[in-house]
Order: sequence, then structure tokens, then C-alpha cells
Amino acid sequence: MKKVLIANRGEIAVRIIRACADRGLDTVAVYADSDADALHVRMATEAWGLAGDSPASSYLDVVKLLAIAAKSGADAVHPGYGFLSESAAFARAVTGAGLTWIGPSPESIDLLGDKIAARQLAARVGAPLVAGTPDPVASAAEAIVFAEEHGLPIVIKAAFGGGGRGMRVARSMDEVAEQFDAAVREAVTAFGRGECFVEQFLDAPRHVEVQVLSDSHGNVVVLGTRDCSLQRRNQKLVEEAPAPYLTDDQRERLHRSAADICAAAHYRGAATVEYLLSIDGTISFLEVNTRLQVEHPVTEETTGVDIVAEQLRIAEGLPLSVSATPVPTGHSIEFRINAEDAARGFLPTPGTITRFEPPTGPGIRVDSGVETGSVVSGRFDSMLAKLIVTGPTREIAIRRARRALDEFVLDGIASVLPFDKAVLRDGDFVNGESLNVHTQWIETTFAERMPAEALRPAPEEPGVTSSWLEIDGIRHTLRMPAGTVPAAVPTAVRSGGSDPSDAGAAEAGLLAPMAGTLITWLVEDGITVTEGDPVVVLEAMKMETTIVANGSGLLRHHRAPGDFVTAGEQLATLD
Repeated sequence: MKKVLIANRGEIAVRIIRACADRGLDTVAVYADSDADALHVRMATEAWGLAGDSPASSYLDVVKLLAIAAKSGADAVHPGYGFLSESAAFARAVTGAGLTWIGPSPESIDLLGDKIAARQLAARVGAPLVAGTPDPVASAAEAIVFAEEHGLPIVIKAAFGGGGRGMRVARSMDEVAEQFDAAVREAVTAFGRGECFVEQFLDAPRHVEVQVLSDSHGNVVVLGTRDCSLQRRNQKLVEEAPAPYLTDDQRERLHRSAADICAAAHYRGAATVEYLLSIDGTISFLEVNTRLQVEHPVTEETTGVDIVAEQLRIAEGLPLSVSATPVPTGHSIEFRINAEDAARGFLPTPGTITRFEPPTGPGIRVDSGVETGSVVSGRFDSMLAKLIVTGPTREIAIRRARRALDEFVLDGIASVLPFDKAVLRDGDFVNGESLNVHTQWIETTFAERMPAEALRPAPEEPGVTSSWLEIDGIRHTLRMPAGTVPAAVPTAVRSGGSDPSDAGAAEAGLLAPMAGTLITWLVEDGITVTEGDPVVVLEAMKMETTIVANGSGLLRHHRAPGDFVTAGEQLATLD
């Protein structure tokens, strides 16, 4: 390999560019219209525009990507994660064009990307499993039958997908049909296929995963475990390695079954085998991600293995540089720095970053795709950067993370930083004796314990500026009308995310609380609704959000499915 086309964007494109540079490889960046001045575009050896600004017309357009590979002289393609990274069709198209695919074989992607087939393979090698349907279910009625036989809660999951999309949990019988329809709709939108299967849902489970590397020489090496239990909408926010508070027996079962699954699949590349771990210690296989994971840095920091570099070695036909599971050194925690407002249910917050100053110092790594002045589009994923904090122990890593988060400056848009700071002071996460968080903890226990107002960043107020005053060695913030600050006193104006609309108080009707695409109306035009009724679904940054009626009356649609709306734009009137 001499020149690698990176079929992705943002921080993962930057990460791959750096790994390629370390190996002396040239890189080709691609970019959507709104990413023309993005960091990954400027860092690559060369960059080619995709002439589109939606996922379908840019990073998901196989014809455009292969045409750029041909024009640029690239001889290999790295898909990163998301987008086409788990597309067997794209992998076949890449190899069919005579290029090296930096990833597992299309056959492995097909096998393990099919959640039903992956479950069957996991069962054959003796991996731990809960009850589930052997094939996709054809209707909500079949899901109800399964729930009646095996009990609630159940989880409905897209058979061809991942990343938490196309996955819904039903905790009562009257929820099953609604959640089944939502899972199918999300699966079609995200993956182009709506088949879903059903399995028992382990209530309040931890999410634990195993990083595996396999090469073409028959070597299968487990790098260790990670815990990814802190999630919202089934998508991870905080991850750590190694997974804390596992017994030796649990760790051995996880390592052994993950290696057996990858060996049975004749896997080649980096894979993550995911499991659920219940309160009573029950372990159940979840899925295999046939790509690089967002959270791979915490494993790198605790093992000393560069996972992206290993991907490049494997693609070149070289053996792994590591021959056995490394003994983890220290503890590492990763925080996904997303453009989301935790105080408003983690609503996406596209906009312009007016100030981006990440922390530095011992044990601090920041993988970022943005900088001061970057424009965050509402059409792509909400993740801006990753803060990875490592220390000799979990306790020290947590202390170091508190310091790093306090140093982190991200102005212009709301982000999850207030949430991250709150988590690091919550006893369920930091008690030092056990990990008491689970995959629904953010939306249940944490939401009840932490009022939304406590997660709201200070809003920027027109005509108001901030400064400071020192009293007995302590700095105190002063807020005053603009223009009244003495020139000798330094100012430090910090703008948090502003709330573009309060849909619950809008007199003009139903307003969009964020920029995004209108996916579907849940209530037909001209139907009377009551305040609180779910009426419309918006999608932004790969997340669906259901908007409820802010009053009672006759609903009149103003926008149609497929329309892109801006924050504060009128969706409907209520007469």
C-alpha cells in the first residue's frame, strides 16, 4: 500500500491520517460540501470533494468514492467507522476495483453483520446467550407472541445494523407494537433494511466488550475488555478499559468466547465482540462489530498497541505485532464530546464552534475533528472529539479526568461536557467498590437524580459580559452590562448553547427544537391532538427524536417528510 483513501470524516479520518503518516503512507481525504474546510481535509496529502451534502450524496456514495480513488491513484480504502464501514457490498466494490480493503472480508461482514447468523455462530462455539428468535420476525404480532412466551422486557433489534440504531426496548405488552414499528423504521432509514429480531432483554445490564485482532496467518489475539455502559438512546457516551469489577471467571469467559467467535468466522482485521452483563452475573452475547470502534483509544492506552496500525499491517498481509493478550497497564476512560444538549434530553446542537481549547497534560489524549471556527453540520454524527484520560489506577484516572474536563473549553454550541462532569461526581460511577451504572442508567437513575437545569450551560446574554475579581486569592465571576469592564481587567466571555426555541411555549404552533430532517408524522394532517401527544419524528446527527404536541387543537402540517428544517422553524399549527 502506498496511498490510502479514507471513506469517512471528522475525528476518525484525522486518526487514520495520522496512523498512515506514521507508516509513510499518503492519504486521500473526501469531503461533503459542508466539510470543505474541515480538519481532516487540510491534514490529508490530498482532498477531493464529493459534490453533495447529505450522507447519501457524499460519504455513502460508492460510485463517487471509487471514482475519486481511481482519479487520485489511491490503492487502498479505510472506511473508519459508521457510514460504509460494515457494508459487505462496499468491501466487494473496493476489492473488485483492484484496491486493498482495510477491513475484514465481505464474507465475514455478511456473516457477523447479520445478527441472526452471528447469534447462531455464537451458540455453536458455546458463547453465553439469552433466548431470542432464530430468525427475523415478520410482524409486531410475532414479537408479542415471543414476549408472552419468554416474558418482558424484550429488545427488538435490527438484524442488519448496529450503533444502537434500530434497537428498541419494550417493557409492557402495549409498547411492543409501537417499539417494533419504530425499530423497523429506524433500521430502514439507517441501514436500508428493516428486518428485526427479538430477544430477552437483561434489565439494568452493563455493556462489556472484547477487542480482538486477527490476521491472515491464523493469529487471533484478544487485547482486553472495555466497559461501555454509560449510554443514551443505546449509544455510548463514556467508555473505559479494562472493564472494571469483573471476576477472573467472567473475564476468562469473555476472552475465550470472543476469540472462538472470531476464529470460527475466519475473521481478519479488528473486531469487537459485545456482551451484556446482568446484575446477577449473567453474560449474554450481543453482537460483533466488524470495524474499528469509536472507543478503541482506551484499549490502545492500556495495552500499548496501535489498533489502526495493526489494521494497516493486516491489510498488507503482515502478521500481528502482538502475539498474546497484553497485561493492561493502568486505566483509561474515554468521553465522547458530542454536540448535544444534555439539559434538553441530549438534543443535537449543530452550529459554529467559537472557541475550542482542549485540555493537555499528563495522561491526556484528545482525538478531534474540529477546532475553533469549525461549523458543525446537523446532517452528520454529533461527535466532535474524544477525550481520553489515562492513569495508573481507575481512581487516579477519574481525578485526572475531572481536571481535564474542567480545563476543556468548548463555546458556541451546547455539548455533553456538563454531563461528563456530573458523572464523575456520581457515586454509582466512582464509589471505588463496584460499577453501579447500566445501559439505561442515564435515562432513569441519573435523570431522576440530576435536574436538567443543573446540566444547562450558562447562556450567552446579549449586552452582558463576564469578568473576574480576586478576593483573598479566590477568583469570583462578575457579570455586568457590556462596556463597563475596566480595560485593565481581562474578560472571559463563555457562551453556552442557546435554546433556539421552546417548543412547549411557542404560541405560533409546533416548532422544531433543533435542526434536522422530518422523518414521519405520527398524526395525520387535520387530526385533533392533546398536549403531550407524540406527533412527529425528527432525525438529526443520526438520532431520531419524537416531538410531542405543545398544546391541544387541530394539527395542520406545515412541513413534509424528507424536509430539512432549522431550529425554531414551524412544523405545524394547532388550531
